[in-house]
Amino acid sequence: MTEAQAQERIANLRNVINDYRYHYHVRDTSTMSESAADGLKHELVQLEDQFPHLVTSDSPTQRVAGQPLDAFSKVNHVYPMMSLSDVFDRGEVEAWSTRTEKLAPGHAKEYFMDVKMDGLACSLVYQDGELQTAVTRGDGRTGEDVTTNIRTIQSIPLRLRATKKYARFLSGRTEVRGEIIMYKAEFESLNVQREADGLPMFKNPRNLSAGTIRQLDPRLVAERPLRFHAYDVLREDPTEIATNGEAYEIARELGLYSNPQAQVAVGIDALMSVVDSWEHDREQLPFNTDGMVVKLNDRAVFESLGVVGKAPRGAVAFKYPAEEAVTVVKDIVISIGRTGAATPVAVFDPVSVAGTTVQHASLHNADEIDRKDIRIGDTVVIYKAGDIIPQVQNVIMELRPKGAKRYRYETELSRQYPELTFERPEGEVVFRVKGATGPILLKRGLQHFASKGALDIDGLGEKNVVALVDSKLVNDFADIYTLSTKQLESLERFAELSARNLVAAIADKKTPPLSRFIFGLGIRHVGAQTAIDLANTYKKLDNIGTATYEDLKAVDGVGEIVAESVLAWFIDDDNQALLAKFRKLGVWPEDVKKTGGPLSGKSFVITGTLQGLSRDKAAERIRELGGTFQSSVAKGTTYLVMGAKAGTSKAEKAKKVGTEVIDEQTLLEML
Repeated sequence: MTEAQAQERIANLRNVINDYRYHYHVRDTSTMSESAADGLKHELVQLEDQFPHLVTSDSPTQRVAGQPLDAFSKVNHVYPMMSLSDVFDRGEVEAWSTRTEKLAPGHAKEYFMDVKMDGLACSLVYQDGELQTAVTRGDGRTGEDVTTNIRTIQSIPLRLRATKKYARFLSGRTEVRGEIIMYKAEFESLNVQREADGLPMFKNPRNLSAGTIRQLDPRLVAERPLRFHAYDVLREDPTEIATNGEAYEIARELGLYSNPQAQVAVGIDALMSVVDSWEHDREQLPFNTDGMVVKLNDRAVFESLGVVGKAPRGAVAFKYPAEEAVTVVKDIVISIGRTGAATPVAVFDPVSVAGTTVQHASLHNADEIDRKDIRIGDTVVIYKAGDIIPQVQNVIMELRPKGAKRYRYETELSRQYPELTFERPEGEVVFRVKGATGPILLKRGLQHFASKGALDIDGLGEKNVVALVDSKLVNDFADIYTLSTKQLESLERFAELSARNLVAAIADKKTPPLSRFIFGLGIRHVGAQTAIDLANTYKKLDNIGTATYEDLKAVDGVGEIVAESVLAWFIDDDNQALLAKFRKLGVWPEDVKKTGGPLSGKSFVITGTLQGLSRDKAAERIRELGGTFQSSVAKGTTYLVMGAKAGTSKAEKAKKVGTEVIDEQTLLEML
């Protein structure tokens, strides 16, 4: 190959590889397989090795990390990187809006909003389209030159993407600001690997991102899955960008990723609606966030307002309630679930986390207690996983009281539940009640059996279940069908009428729908939808009991884990004895005579709040009509129902996978 041919081939390879990078990292699509892209990169490396004088600094091959640095040099920002003033409620937002109106009377109440990312702010300077310098925020006026490290991040283009609409941005100085972050899933994978390697765990994605960028060895940076999300574009002539919304469009067109969650809101009501929806849906984001960034969309008005202290007057950060809190572990108790799983729970004084008051948190299992070395008396950091479930993040070792003893899990199991025997099945981390016996397990199981999602037996709630089990009138699920009014009247909780009503309610559920009966049995991993799938496939309970592992695994929505669980349940002698007892008492689920219905083959996801009926009732009605109710949008989901105060993430996913978006009224008409 001649040099002229090589030069042409190299240019073409760079264009194709950069286009692949743009679509993969910015548009979340792929123009080719990863292996094909790797092949093109390999060819480019070989050609540049053969013709080294044709290598340019913006070539895709130049992302390879170089030698460790001695130190970072300081760089002054041309435009200060300011912080934002915090607001915490609607009243403070309205007060801020009133102040901006006084300073710039008559401006449009149009706000540009984006999810506030929890990472490291960084400025990228491109000169004539080529990456020249990358600088951390620092103190806002002076940052550190981290260009060598930044070049290893795949989502950052070394040369801005050519675009006809915004060609002027490839001439002169273009500054792109954004956040360096690490996605939650990738952070967790990294910690799993470190745990397997016997290395200390990283604390959180934000600290890891910031710490990684400040590593002097760029080879280490290249190994970490960092990403860059752009949130601003700056030019010497500010009139080139009219709105903050346009800045996001420009960044994407130039080859950088900007959050798709960003949007314009007109008026305070719309602004607060966006704030509220993301407070509800933020656990669905791939990265951590603690609030929303709100700016006046008109950049000319924004600039005219100036700054106060180190913060611009035209923007605020709406902060959600604190996601972490510190408290002292008073005790560790072990809870027994309806499937016999023994779960340790930390008990502490009430503390506010993410806007709610919590006083206990799951510790998951014995291994988790050992890994974090949690002891009674420890001061711990509490957070909410997915903003829902309180968990212990870590122990503050410096505050551990003298004499705090390591928690001995098996010893505590014996102490707290002397009447039960536990075992830890091979390959599992959870201790379970051996033989699935014991009054505690029976109470949990019977409450589930009688619950609305299962047999829906009116009057058989938690307190009545406890009374029946403690009195020895009920020793298994089937025993409820042997109860008489006279027996119930002998208990303190029952009078003649309430006793008669409960006996009648139980008798009314002797032939429940097959799917409800399956769900009510409490088979591990079998939820309401899986129970429906099993019922519709096998039609009769006996058919499920005799199904093979391979047959079960082939059922849509079942898979290996559920198949093993169903098979194990029906093999168990105690469970077989229970089924025989049910049959003898005339209690048996109805066979499924037909499957399908007007919603057969259609699947639904609901986001936001429904006005006409509860989410559970809607799910139940969808299933009754043959449809499938799902918790999240996936490829193949038929409809996404948008209720009140719905966020945008599910709608964006629906658009991406081709799911039709409907409103509540349309759903009600279908039902």
